[in-house]
Amino acid sequence: MEKLRYALIGCGRISPNHIAACLNHPEQLELAGLCDVLPERAEALSARFGLTAPIYTDYRQLLAEQRPQLTAVATESGRHAAIALDCIRAGSSVIVEKPIALSLEDADRLILAAREEGVKLCACHQNRFNPSIRKIREALEAGRFGRLYHGAAHIRWNRNQGYYDQAKWRGTWDQDGGALMNQCIHNIDLLRWMMGDEVIEVTAYTDRLAHPYIEAEDLGLALIRFANGSYGLVEGTTNIFPQNLEETLYLFGERGTVKAGGKSVNRLEEWRFGNVTPEEEQAVRDCSEDPPNVYGFGHTPLYTDVLEAIAEDRPPLCDGEAGRRALELVLAIYQSAASGKPVRLPMAACASTDFSGRFPME
Repeated sequence: MEKLRYALIGCGRISPNHIAACLNHPEQLELAGLCDVLPERAEALSARFGLTAPIYTDYRQLLAEQRPQLTAVATESGRHAAIALDCIRAGSSVIVEKPIALSLEDADRLILAAREEGVKLCACHQNRFNPSIRKIREALEAGRFGRLYHGAAHIRWNRNQGYYDQAKWRGTWDQDGGALMNQCIHNIDLLRWMMGDEVIEVTAYTDRLAHPYIEAEDLGLALIRFANGSYGLVEGTTNIFPQNLEETLYLFGERGTVKAGGKSVNRLEEWRFGNVTPEEEQAVRDCSEDPPNVYGFGHTPLYTDVLEAIAEDRPPLCDGEAGRRALELVLAIYQSAASGKPVRLPMAACASTDFSGRFPME
């Protein structure tokens, strides 16, 4: 396969992971351009990696002049859908940073457009590619858990005022959402994926306890009922003192118990099945990683999967529908918390902006 022309739109906090993933595929990708409305951010990223690709402040100009075949969208969340849609209409496959959109209607537009244009749409939930998560998924697909009883996703992190002051869009309903939509959606995606994807009902509480200067929640607690008879728990917060504590995923079944923990569910801390051999114990230990930050090492294998999906004309492992399911579950939690009632799924329409004014500003 000839090299694909690749572009990155958005050169902020997560952009180095995307550039590293691109550069880790030198035979498949050629960097065609960088774009950010603040050119100094693109220039700093370019200098950090010794890049020579042109820099743009208008992504539409980049699309028109460079005609990328694969584009990553890593802007503020509220712009994901509109930019990704323009990329798709320009004929580019797209990797969209989480969340794929902030409304179900926008997610549906992206999915439909990608289908119409014959390009690939990937939601960037890179933790699916952690060796620890792949090992759990392998055991799940082999039926080793037997019947699943329940699973739990805990995201116990810290975000202080300095984090929100770095970018005024953070914590706003129209551009971000709160802890669940921004920090916790990766683990929420994993929980739904592992527990069978199909959700019947969600009951939840959200609150803003420690961040009076943001619009959205800093704590979310949810109980999820899945169609296969299992249950899920979500605990997500950015209120942990004094710094990030953990991100963990538990699965409990009739014949298996597993815990993935560490910075971003990249360590297998419990692996309890019958007849675990010494060789399997070693394989489990080999699946644990210690990344330098919560973003982990998943972007490079996610890019590998997208490139293979393009070459093989198949959906990416984390396609647009998967991104929509993660978004839907967060929005269902928001809806239940706001209404004080359980919410039934599937949901046809809902957006983060539906919850504007939920918590009074100081």
